[in-house]
Amino acid sequence: MKKMKAVVLKEFGAVNNFEFAEVDLPMIKSDEVLIRIMATAFNPLDYQMRQGLREKELMVGSILGVEFSGVVVGAGQDTRGFKVGDEVIACSVQKGSNGSYAEFIALSFHELVHKPKNIDFGTAASIPVSGMTAWLCYNRMNYKTDDHIFINGASGGTGRFLILFLMHYKITNIVVTAGNPESIAMLKGMGILETNIIDYNSPDLEQRILKANQGMEFDHVVDLVGGEISETTARVLKVNGNYVDVTFFGTQTTREILFDKGANILNIAVYAEIDNNKVLKTISELIEAGKITVPKVNVVGNLGVATAVKAHELMESNRTRGQKLVMVND
Repeated sequence: MKKMKAVVLKEFGAVNNFEFAEVDLPMIKSDEVLIRIMATAFNPLDYQMRQGLREKELMVGSILGVEFSGVVVGAGQDTRGFKVGDEVIACSVQKGSNGSYAEFIALSFHELVHKPKNIDFGTAASIPVSGMTAWLCYNRMNYKTDDHIFINGASGGTGRFLILFLMHYKITNIVVTAGNPESIAMLKGMGILETNIIDYNSPDLEQRILKANQGMEFDHVVDLVGGEISETTARVLKVNGNYVDVTFFGTQTTREILFDKGANILNIAVYAEIDNNKVLKTISELIEAGKITVPKVNVVGNLGVATAVKAHELMESNRTRGQKLVMVND
């Protein structure tokens, strides 16, 4: 049996449970392709799986990683639209033979999208989860002219893609939070007014958010953070407004506020809507056409335990500085 290298999780818990190992190379089914992974992007889902939280139910074996870019190196007899040598991207949650902290993965051709030709593999790996999550947020809000939007945690991967989509469709009534100079500068560079970027460390956070919206509550709020700050996100939403929940980490108080406001709670779970990858295909085409750009990524290192440990520690301590973290294969 041929082997491949991978970063394996020995058991749930701390980052010291990662080890570098040789494991069996995936065998492809008739509708699958074998992909040499060129780069994998780290996602908060990864450390939540590693910790043994509810996301562990999405794991396939002991190799983490849910989004990647790569090159097709083998194809089953029933595959269509992809051939050896094609450059691809995918979100492999619940679908692939293993996670993306590895040299190879087997995946149905239905879950693949051709990589935009105008970006490199590291940048491309950052697209699937953040891009699709942001696209689903945008579409399910059912935005109307002159609606006002608040995004809590806008400087992360999903927040940045959401801003790109909103800007692309000429939606500019946007207020956001950020917590460090780098994130604030990045958001300003994307076109968000400085007066509409609120430091989430402010003691009077709720009042500052509302002031940026001329004292009005918002038609739509997007929670990309969870925890206690989600309570503030809920409070600045208008009655019967849309609460777009990407985290599932709101508190009991958050739920009570939303109930009292009769809010429309839109749960965004990208892995519920990845079949046939229509959303990812649309995003890839927009990028290749130059209609939207992909936010800058931080290449943490090559495939290995040290890279995985560093990335997980940066994500858990909220020190990504608004950049998607990426691991590349030599």
